[in-house]
Amino acid sequence: MHSIPLKKFFIGKGHPLTIISGPCVIESEDHTLYAAEMLKKILAARSVNFIFKSSYDKANRSSISSFRGPGIEEGLRILEKVKRTLDLPVTSDIHSPEEAVAAAEVCDVLQIPAFLCRQTDLIVAAAQTGKIVNVKKGQFMAPWDMRNVVDKIRSVGNPNVILTDRGTTFGYNNLVSDMRGIPIMQDFGVPVCFDATHSVQLPGGKGDSSGGQREFVPVLAKAAVAVGVNCLFMEAHPNPAQAKSDASSVLDFKDLPHLIDVLVRLYEVVQTS
Repeated sequence: MHSIPLKKFFIGKGHPLTIISGPCVIESEDHTLYAAEMLKKILAARSVNFIFKSSYDKANRSSISSFRGPGIEEGLRILEKVKRTLDLPVTSDIHSPEEAVAAAEVCDVLQIPAFLCRQTDLIVAAAQTGKIVNVKKGQFMAPWDMRNVVDKIRSVGNPNVILTDRGTTFGYNNLVSDMRGIPIMQDFGVPVCFDATHSVQLPGGKGDSSGGQREFVPVLAKAAVAVGVNCLFMEAHPNPAQAKSDASSVLDFKDLPHLIDVLVRLYEVVQTS
């Protein structure tokens, strides 16, 4: 497996677990900086690597009235401030080839949303920036079909690919996580991430927004680590009830320390077995 260098650490087999976390969407500059600082404190005390994530634009919200974020210009300015003041790698979603170029000026990792994982122009544009490209497996995709996505990125000479599983649609308003997808995608020679918070979503479950089952985040996160995942994506918020996106699935900061401690112990057992 190709290990991916990022700042002072590596993502991949034989390296500490990487955690991607942050509020789903950028709510304000102060809120984002506070969240990043608190998460850094929580995770710095544990044997994990940390990438801060928050989206400048949630382009696939259920309702036209849903909060989308501050937009690319203001959002990237805020992420750049997080990166500079807290010395953290940052990531955010991108939605077009033009956004890939702009986001690459700030983001260390470019994230391709699950619904856009087959968009060749977007994938290639992200790869051409030379940044790490994290592609979420579409809810409609089989894990073995993600090999084509990896090939698109490698076709322009970029070896730094992460694939993220975030559940699969097998029926209305629900997702199922098939842990076999993790080793299947790792066989492409890339690190694999598991998105534990989006995997418990109930897409469109509230009619004009998605529901979620937060109580199952620890269950799925532990299962993914037990299978051998290299990275975990777990969005977190200081007050989930007031979150402007994914309020039903995002983790509460207060629940992170114990969960991360359990995950690290499990990860160490799996890595040495």
